[in-house]
Amino acid sequence: MATAAARARSASYLNDLGRAFGGALLFGIPLLMTMEMWSQGVAMDRWRLLAFIAAGLPLLLGLAHYAGFSDRRGLLNDSLDTAVALAVGFGTAAGLLTLFGVVRGDTSLTGFIGMVTLQAIPGAMGALLARRQLAGAGGGETDEGSASYTGELFLMAAGALFLGLNVAPTEEMVLIAYKATPLHALGLILLSLGLLHLIVFRAGFAGQEEADHPVKAFFHFTLPGYAIALAVSLFVLFVFGRMDGHWLPGMVQSVIVLGFPAAIGAAAARLLV
Repeated sequence: MATAAARARSASYLNDLGRAFGGALLFGIPLLMTMEMWSQGVAMDRWRLLAFIAAGLPLLLGLAHYAGFSDRRGLLNDSLDTAVALAVGFGTAAGLLTLFGVVRGDTSLTGFIGMVTLQAIPGAMGALLARRQLAGAGGGETDEGSASYTGELFLMAAGALFLGLNVAPTEEMVLIAYKATPLHALGLILLSLGLLHLIVFRAGFAGQEEADHPVKAFFHFTLPGYAIALAVSLFVLFVFGRMDGHWLPGMVQSVIVLGFPAAIGAAAARLLV
C-alpha cells in the first residue's frame, strides 16, 4: 500500500514537473527568440541583472503561493516550488539558447550566465503558472480566489511584469515612444485606464472582480492597478537601460508606452493565475 501511494505521488510530481516545463516554454519562447534579450544578457550591467533577480525572487515566491505548479502550500513548499521553477527556467533557457545557436562554444562564461539568468525568471514564472494554464479539467484550481486586497494588487504586478517583459527589450518600444506626441501619450493613458477597468469589471472574464459601484471600483482597483503597471514599467525600463541618456519627458513617454501592455497584463492577471 505504501509503495503504491509512493508511486502515485511520484507520478503526480512528474506530471507537475512536466507541466512546469510546458509553462516555461509557453511563457518563455517569445523572449528566448528575441534578439534584444540575447544582447541584453551579455551587455547588461551585472548590478542591473542582480536588481532584476532581487525583484524576481519574491515575485516567484508569491506566485508559488497563489498558483504554483503543484497543489502543496505553506512557506516550505512554496520555497521548494520556487526553487524547482527556477531550475526549470534555467534548464529551459540554457537548452533552447544552445539549440538556437545563440550560445556557442566560444560564448564567454559571463555572457552565458547573463543570457540564461535573464531568461530564467520569465521561464520560472511560466513554470509556476503552468497548473492553471495547462492542467486538465479540475486540475487548474489555484488560491487566487482567496487573495486579500494586497494579494490582488500583487497579482496585478505579476501580470504587468509578464506582459511588459515581452516588449520592453525591443527596439520597437523605443521607436513608439520616440514617435508619440503628448496627445498620443494622453490617449494611451486614457485607453490603458479604460481597458484595465473594462477587462477587470465589465467583460465577464473568469475571475473578474465584483463591484457594487463602478466609481468605487475605479478608485479601488483600476487606478491602483494602473499605478502598479507604470511602476513595473519604470523598473523594467531601468533594468534594460532604456532610461539612460534620456531627459525626463522622454522617460515619461517611454513609461506611458510600456504602461499600455503592462496595464492589460495587470487587468488580465486573474486569468493568468
